[in-house]
Amino acid sequence: MIDWPLFALFFFTCLTAGSTGQFFGPGEWYRRIDKPSWTPPNWLFPLAWLVLYIMMSYAAMRVAISGHPEVMYALGIWALQVAFNTLWSPIFFGLHKLGAALVALMGLWLSVVAMAVAFYRVDMVAGLLIAPYVVWGSYAFALNFSIWRRNPDAEQLAGA
Repeated sequence: MIDWPLFALFFFTCLTAGSTGQFFGPGEWYRRIDKPSWTPPNWLFPLAWLVLYIMMSYAAMRVAISGHPEVMYALGIWALQVAFNTLWSPIFFGLHKLGAALVALMGLWLSVVAMAVAFYRVDMVAGLLIAPYVVWGSYAFALNFSIWRRNPDAEQLAGA
């Protein structure tokens, strides 16, 4: 059963957080910095996030309607990961602070792992729906770390 208004609320929240990527997109600076060969094409990022947002919204909806005593705790962690998700694009693409973005990404990854565990405790399907987000977050962390190591002068490149 899908509670469409509740799903829509969670999905709208995800899209709002993700909209920072529209305000602080890759741009010319991102094209110029050194990236590893395993960097995905730019078109893949919005597609991956759309799929993840649908999955995490559906998972959050399942948790919200479960009636489990840990609903508020699990949804609090969901809100925390949304906050970290909102921060990354402005830090990485807007400020060109690769190390600070890595710290935000670590917070995101930790909150996503905690969310997966909390969701799993409330609703097994909801927890499993978060697994791809854990994988994507791990990949994103490795990518951000590699870019940070390859571009110690990234801030100066922004002004070039």
